[in-house]
Order: sequence, then structure tokens, then C-alpha cells
Amino acid sequence: MAVKTPKRKRPSKLDDDGNEIPKGMPKPRGQNSVADMMLRFRSFIIWANDNGYTFNNPFKHFIIGEIVYGTPIYISNDERNKLLETDLSDNKKLETQRDIFVFQCLIGCRVSDLYKMTYRSIIGDAIEYIPRKTKEDRAITVCVPLNDTAKRLITKYKDNDRESLFPFNTEQDYNRKIKKAFKKAGLDRMVTVLDQQSRQEVQRPLFEVASSHMARRSFIGNIYKKVKDSNLVGALSGHKEGSKAFTRYRTIDDDMKKELIDLLN
Repeated sequence: MAVKTPKRKRPSKLDDDGNEIPKGMPKPRGQNSVADMMLRFRSFIIWANDNGYTFNNPFKHFIIGEIVYGTPIYISNDERNKLLETDLSDNKKLETQRDIFVFQCLIGCRVSDLYKMTYRSIIGDAIEYIPRKTKEDRAITVCVPLNDTAKRLITKYKDNDRESLFPFNTEQDYNRKIKKAFKKAGLDRMVTVLDQQSRQEVQRPLFEVASSHMARRSFIGNIYKKVKDSNLVGALSGHKEGSKAFTRYRTIDDDMKKELIDLLN
């Protein structure tokens, strides 16, 4: 007779004021998330109308809010190196996720593409992959040369018995450990970000807004700062030619602004 596993009593979730959050209570969503879900639902309604499943269209007189992004926040090459050089040997799990983040900063892929990489993705001195997000639109292979630091990180975690390139954890835990690693490295400069729930600007320390996508932004931002050519950077990041995403990167760097002003001298 099989023995039933006893149920575990999970600790209650508390809000910022310490009050218990009722089970099943949905988390607050940012306005971008709400707009994205509404756009998807509207597409479904249009499909249902086109195929005769319904003739109701609740979006006929309903305006969906715009998706608004703030200025991309990214770390400099010096900050990335400071993060890599921080001694985290007392916490191997944290050190591993930190190293994965630095590697992601060096190849600029999305976390979904990073997680599916294997040793077979390494071809010569470069890593090749087809971006998952754009695979259906255009199956273009992105080839990113590996620098010495990236190669060292791959060698550090080399394990022929493991299918994946690195010992990945869940994406949620990855993001939590990125924040912890940033804090231990002293990456706490204040940055101004857009609060997606209130659409108001707020100031937060860098480690609070750090996430896996910051690695991709850092790759793009640091290269774009040097070459200022969106198509050239897009060839390495997997963005479409003429991508609207790069319009936001044209305003991210104070040094670039200073260079323009110096032209007036």
C-alpha cells in the first residue's frame, strides 16, 4: 500500500504592511501587462467574429491603454566586471547564477534562448542560436563570438554529463539571485524607473531592478554606446532590422549626449 505524502503547510503570504494575503488573490498587474493581455483577448475576439463563432465585439467601443516603456536601465562594463570579481565563494549557488548572468551579458540573448543552449550551440569560437521569439517570423541564426571571459565561464562549468550549457535553475530563482549578487557587489546606485502600476517615475537602488533581461540590455547598451549603429547591434542581439526597441536606446547614455553637445564647441 502506497504511503501518502503528508501535506505541507505553506507559510502565509504577507503584503508590504504585514497583512495576510487571502489564498487565490491575484497579484497586482502593471498597466503594460494588462494592455498586453487585452490585446491578446481582442485578437481572439476578432478571430471568433471572422469565423462566425460570435458576432459580439466588446472592443468595438473600448480603447486599450498603450504599452509604455521607460528608459532601459543597464550596467556598464566596469559594473559587470565588479560583479564578476566579487567573492561569492561562500555561496556556490549564488556564485553560479551570478556567473550565468555575466555570461548572458556577454552574448546578449533572451533568458529563454539562454536556457535551451547546449554545448552543441558552440561552433568554433562563437555561439549560435535561432531566437525563439522571432523564430516564427524569420528563422535567422544569430552568431555571437565568444570573448575570453565567456570562454572561461563555459570551461568553469564544463560537464559532459549535463545537456545544458550551464547548471540552470528556475527563472524565478535566477532573478532572485541576480538581485542578491548585485547587492553583495555593492551595485546600489540609484536609478529612475517607470512604475508600471502607477505610471509614475520612482527612484530605486540598482540591485532592486536587476533581472535576467538587464543582461540583454547591458549587452545592447554597451555595444550601441560604442558603434551607435542599430542594425549592426541587431545582428548580434537578434532584433529585426529597424526594430523600434532601439529608439529607446538612443536616449540611455549621458556620455553620448555629452559627445553631441561637445560638437557645438
